[in-house]
Amino acid sequence: MRFRHPDGTPVHLAYCSNVHQAEDLAGVVAQLATYAEPVRERLGVGRLGIGLWLARTAVTELAADERALTTLKAELAARGLETVTLNAFPYEGFHREVVKKDVYLPDWADPARLDYTLDCARVLAALLPDDTRRGSVSTLPLGWRTPWESERADRARRALDQLAVRLRELESETGRRIRVGFEPEPGCVVENTTQAVREFADVDRDYLGVCLDACHLAVQFEEPGEALGRLADAGLPVVKLQASCAVEAPDPADPRARAALRELAERRFLHQTRTVADGTVVGVDDLPDALDTDALPEGTAPWRTHFHAPLHASPEPPLRTTTGALTGVLAGLLGGPTAICDHIEVETYTWSVLPRPPADLAAGIAAELAWARDRLTDLGLKEDHS
Repeated sequence: MRFRHPDGTPVHLAYCSNVHQAEDLAGVVAQLATYAEPVRERLGVGRLGIGLWLARTAVTELAADERALTTLKAELAARGLETVTLNAFPYEGFHREVVKKDVYLPDWADPARLDYTLDCARVLAALLPDDTRRGSVSTLPLGWRTPWESERADRARRALDQLAVRLRELESETGRRIRVGFEPEPGCVVENTTQAVREFADVDRDYLGVCLDACHLAVQFEEPGEALGRLADAGLPVVKLQASCAVEAPDPADPRARAALRELAERRFLHQTRTVADGTVVGVDDLPDALDTDALPEGTAPWRTHFHAPLHASPEPPLRTTTGALTGVLAGLLGGPTAICDHIEVETYTWSVLPRPPADLAAGIAAELAWARDRLTDLGLKEDHS
């Protein structure tokens, strides 16, 4: 869906297809008919944004075969879909039985990550709607924090320099600017906006910036206004927002909260968990570590868990979600006189690992997008039906 900010900026709202399991091109095309088009129809809109996740296999096929790329673009158009952003954080195997820390591989010290990201950028430049000149690609925040010795950090820095050069060349060739956003995430080399400002101080801001994930921001207990102000002061652009909510246990000592959290401690994805003790954010790398050890204090501060919860729904009481953090980020980015970010992607990839997965996934995704649409209109954005 497209919106128009009061300053005239077109703002794109999409949902991320990493919720679907397809990793080859045939599977990607099939999911457009099975899920994306029904979502659009349920919303009653003529055009729906979809932030594609294209695994390494699919990107290789698209980058090597112009006809395949033309076919995918035609499939999108025929179903009333458009793509202005790609999620290039997962490389492959995102729906394996166990993913956990493998999602951070290859990291930015590995040349494979640069090659994959550049292929994604080339594909996106070709998929962009004819009236859109700029796209975005989100990626991991360099890598998991260990091991990350100086030699790996140096390799990653050189890769980022090459990335910016190649993106500039791509714009020269195609007339399309593709920007890459590095997504701070708990447990990674870049966990929060303070670290993002430090690690990306010298990048080419025309092509590189951050992708803010509102769930991650909340898990790290970052206040939206302060975080956005920190990025603005540093001149680091917000290339993309992933609209997402974390799960919060207001009183982690409550047996009902522990039981509800236990239901979320599944084995596929990593669910980093944080709290605040003596004014400092402390945490563990996965939810079972919080539930089965004394690593996290049960003080007056809540526990927040990296579990992308549906935007429109409440989890099992007494748990709640960090909806307030998401609405705060949206207000900070789009509630002022100038739009700070123009690509918003609803990224709830955890539907299949909910304690009670929905019978109708398309209906759930449509409900999330309707919730996001209402928040944007509340901020004064107008839906663009042109």
